[in-house]
Amino acid sequence: MRFSDLLTMSVNNLKRRKLRTVLTVLGVTIGTASIVVMVSLGIGLKEMTIEQYTSYGSLTRIEVNSSYGWGANVDESGFLTDETVKTLEHIPHVSHVSPVLSTYVNMRQGAYTSGTRLQGVSREMLKEIELAEGALPDPNSQTMQMVVGNMVARDFYNSKTGKGYWDTGEMPDVDLYNRSFFITFQNNGMDNGKQKKYMFPVSSMVKGNPDEYNEYSYGLFTDIEQLKTQLKRIYRKNAIPGQPTNKKGKPYNYFIYDMVYVNVDEMDNVLEVQNAITEMGFQAYSSMQWLEQAQEQTDMIQAVLGGIGAVSMFVAAISIANTMMMSIYERTKEIGVLKVLGCSLGSIRNMFLIEAGFIGFIGGVVGLGMSYGVSYLVNNFLGAALIGGSGDISRIPPWLSGMAVVFAIFIGMLAGLFPAIRAMKLSPLAAIRNE
Repeated sequence: MRFSDLLTMSVNNLKRRKLRTVLTVLGVTIGTASIVVMVSLGIGLKEMTIEQYTSYGSLTRIEVNSSYGWGANVDESGFLTDETVKTLEHIPHVSHVSPVLSTYVNMRQGAYTSGTRLQGVSREMLKEIELAEGALPDPNSQTMQMVVGNMVARDFYNSKTGKGYWDTGEMPDVDLYNRSFFITFQNNGMDNGKQKKYMFPVSSMVKGNPDEYNEYSYGLFTDIEQLKTQLKRIYRKNAIPGQPTNKKGKPYNYFIYDMVYVNVDEMDNVLEVQNAITEMGFQAYSSMQWLEQAQEQTDMIQAVLGGIGAVSMFVAAISIANTMMMSIYERTKEIGVLKVLGCSLGSIRNMFLIEAGFIGFIGGVVGLGMSYGVSYLVNNFLGAALIGGSGDISRIPPWLSGMAVVFAIFIGMLAGLFPAIRAMKLSPLAAIRNE
């Protein structure tokens, strides 16, 4: 018997028992929707956790801090220097290393003033900054150029009234991109206590609104080589504020970095590289180590949610098996006639398997549509209440949609396997005599 004939007979048999078929399909629909929604909640929770940690910094980045002491306990072997950077670059799976050199500066524009950190970073790290307007500092420029964080203006306050955004709730009249402003560095006892004012061009602004946080929102950023040159011009042979000194209080003839960012090629290699750095005697931190702990919790939640959905599908499978068994009892004489007419046992088995699979297919497709509706309601009406923030908590990727329908068909055919085997084993003569 051809497959098309088996399919036609299976569909006609389902149509003859519309109510029972609809009720069985409804069970599969609810089971499929339950699994998809529960798994989508687990996926959404996991992806939101990754997105949250990514907002704090790159997941493939390791922050390395020095391990030197202070004063008489200073340990030069713990300094982060250019030699350290070269050593870190040779660790397997490291893509590039970015030292960070920072200094505290005061800014002034009109009556408004503020203080922040000016950070010199590598060209590779500057390229990671998303810009709202402008371009990165020109590495060939003789003048230091800056990238300004999108939230820096919020910290300005009126020097006459002493009030700013945090007091009044209103943004200060400051435009750091289109209007010039003065910068003063820490004096460190030079020039008889007088602080010299500098004006540096702003090459770009960090992308984001004044209240939209990212890891580059606060502070000024520039090319690290330009910052080194500028600090040498300002302090000459004097000690640079923030830089350690030797036991005699004299500055070192090289720069010691505040920290070093080590970028790893893949997320899976971050912890391996971090352990290697720690063994070198430095303090190393990464978002990946915290994310790994968070993912263990989300994996557990996802397993529980998937289990809840699986219970519904298990009940649906029992319903399919019951429907198919009832169908066999009602069609015993029909099965006997088919066997007497020469229908093969495999064709009889396949006919019942196709019926069960068809029930699973219809229930899977309808259940998938229902799951999209439930997901929409959860994201638009319950998401904020459940997670206390923005973003979709229920996410259905394409692979989940396809797997849901395939799984429903598989469960349907699996549930119909025992009834199909029972139909094969019926005695033709006993089946014909059956009333």
